[in-house]
Amino acid sequence: MDLSAFKAYDIRGRVPDQLNVDIAERIGRAYVEVTGAKKIIVGYDIRLSSPELADALCKGLMAAGADVYDIGMGGTEQVYFATFHYKMDGGIMVTASHNPQDYNGMKLVGKDSRPISSDNGLLEIKNRVPGEFEDAELKGSRQKLDTIADYRQHLLGYVDSAALKPMKIVVNAGNGGAGLVIDQLEYSLPFEFIKVHHAPDGTFPFGVPNPLLPENRESTRQAVLENDAAMGIAWDGDFDRCFFFDETGRFIEGYYIVGLLAEQFLLNLPGAKIIHDPRLTWNTIDIVSKGGGKPIQSKTGHAFIKQIMRDEDAVYGGEMSAHHYFRDFAYCDSGMIPWLMVAEMVSRTGKSLSSLIDERMGLYPASGEINRRLTDAGKVLATIEAEYAEKAVAINHIDGVSIEYPDWRFNLRMSNTEPLVRLNVEARGDEALMRSKTEELLKRIDSI
Repeated sequence: MDLSAFKAYDIRGRVPDQLNVDIAERIGRAYVEVTGAKKIIVGYDIRLSSPELADALCKGLMAAGADVYDIGMGGTEQVYFATFHYKMDGGIMVTASHNPQDYNGMKLVGKDSRPISSDNGLLEIKNRVPGEFEDAELKGSRQKLDTIADYRQHLLGYVDSAALKPMKIVVNAGNGGAGLVIDQLEYSLPFEFIKVHHAPDGTFPFGVPNPLLPENRESTRQAVLENDAAMGIAWDGDFDRCFFFDETGRFIEGYYIVGLLAEQFLLNLPGAKIIHDPRLTWNTIDIVSKGGGKPIQSKTGHAFIKQIMRDEDAVYGGEMSAHHYFRDFAYCDSGMIPWLMVAEMVSRTGKSLSSLIDERMGLYPASGEINRRLTDAGKVLATIEAEYAEKAVAINHIDGVSIEYPDWRFNLRMSNTEPLVRLNVEARGDEALMRSKTEELLKRIDSI
C-alpha cells in the first residue's frame, strides 16, 4: 500500500494512487484507534474527489465506533471552529488546498483543534493504516451539523461593526470555498463585494487557487482597478490563507499584514504577546515593541507556532506566508479573520491600505521569499553562515540561519518538503541596500 501521501503535518497525495477510498476509510478507522475520539467533525473542500473521500473516511470512523458530525463543503478553518466550538474530540478536513487538481489530502486535529502531526499521532495513524481492522461492537452514527450561523457570529466578533464604513472590496475565491462564507457574511457588513471566480468549482477553470503564483494575481488586480475598490482579497482553495491587494492593485507581502494585525490587537490589548516567524522580523518587532507588546520568535510552520502560542498565551501569531493564528480561534489559522480586521483598520483610520503599508515598506524594505532548488542545501547553509558570520551582530538558528548586521539581515532555511533553500532579506530604510545584498547572496548561493 502506497502511504507516501502521509507528510510531516498532514496527508497530501495524488488521487487515486496515493489517496483513494480504501485508504480514506482505513485512515478513519486508524484515527479512532490512535486517538480514542468518539465525536468527530468532518468537512471537505470543493475538489471533485472530496465528497467520495469524505464518505469513505466517515465510513471508517463510524465502523470504528465514532459518531461523525458532517459539516459539508467549506474550508479548513470551519473544521477547526466546529471542533473547538462544539467541544468535539477531533476533526478531519478533506482538502489539498492549493495542490494540483488531481491531488487531495486531509488535515487532522484533536481536542481543542490541536494539530495532529508526525510527532503526536500522525505517524501512528500511518503505521496502523495497512493493518487488519475489526468493526466496533457498537458502530457510530453520522449526522449533518449546520455551523454557519455560529461561525459567522464568531468571525464578526473580531471587529467593531459600528466602526466599519461602506467600501468596495474585491473578493477572489479562486473557485474555492471562500465564496460560500462571503455570501453568508455580506448581509451583516456595509461592504459592496466585487466577486471574482466566486462559485465553488473543483475543475478549477481559472487555475488552481494559489494567489502566491504571480499569474494568478492578475484577475484580482484588474478587478480592483476597474471597480475603484478599496482593496482586494484572494484566497487559496480551503481559504486558511488570505492575500491582500491595495487600492492600486498592488499585491502586498504577507509580512506587512502581520504588522498591521499585531498593531490592531495591541490597541485593545496592550502588553499582549505576538508570535512571528524568523524569516522577516524587524517590522513586526518594531510595531509590537512600540505598541507595548512582547514579540516572540517561533520556528516557521503551523505546528510550531500553534504550540508556542499556547505556551505563551499569545493573542496572535503571523507568518509571512499569509497564515494568521488567533488565540480566540483555538490558536488556529483563519483566512477570514485577517481581512475583516484590515477592513476595520481602513475604516477606523480613514487611510487607504496603500498608505498604511507604504510607511512600513519604506522603514523595512524586504525581498520577499526567493527559492533556489539545490542538490545539497545543507552545504549551502553551512558555507553562507561561515562566510557571513564574522561581522554579524546577531546569529540564530531557530529556523535555518538568521544573520543580522546593524542595517540589514537575512534568513536562509531549507524547505521541509522539497530540495530547496529559501532566502529572505530586509534592511532598515534602505531599499537599494536590500536589493544589492539580495543579489549578492543569490550569486553566492548559485556558485556553491
